[in-house]
Amino acid sequence: MAKQHAYRDLKLCTKDCLCLFVCPTGATNTETGQIDFEKCIGCGACANACPSHAITLVPNKMPPQQKKKDTVVKELFVIANQKIEEIKVLKYLLKNTTQESEKRLYKALIHSNKVVIEDLMRESGYMLPQSKISNDFLQSLTKGEMKEVANQLLEKIEIND
Repeated sequence: MAKQHAYRDLKLCTKDCLCLFVCPTGATNTETGQIDFEKCIGCGACANACPSHAITLVPNKMPPQQKKKDTVVKELFVIANQKIEEIKVLKYLLKNTTQESEKRLYKALIHSNKVVIEDLMRESGYMLPQSKISNDFLQSLTKGEMKEVANQLLEKIEIND
């Protein structure tokens, strides 16, 4: 099995389809536009041929996350909590404004803060697919109506302790 496989970003893909002609296994020839990971041997021919740079090679196994010091994690949570408070204020302002331009600005700021919070949580070690916390969460879903999906993800995502 290859150590890496090709991934196509459909937002960048210009449908030049040169990857179809250079792929030795036909992994790029799919109806969905995604690359078949089962067929991909990680040779990189498709990535090299892609004029829009929509194809990159990604590792099959992600490296373990670096352990962060408790003080760093604590500070990340302080910043995340500040962003959550900002969202509360922005939602209040959004609800009480009639100006369309202000509404758009508040919505953009709310979205921006949510993205920052996600990044902070990821940096703290939460929300990484291979983290123990995510694995425990998926384990908890195996008893409910999401058990089929949770079991599929647990099979594919290797846990990094």
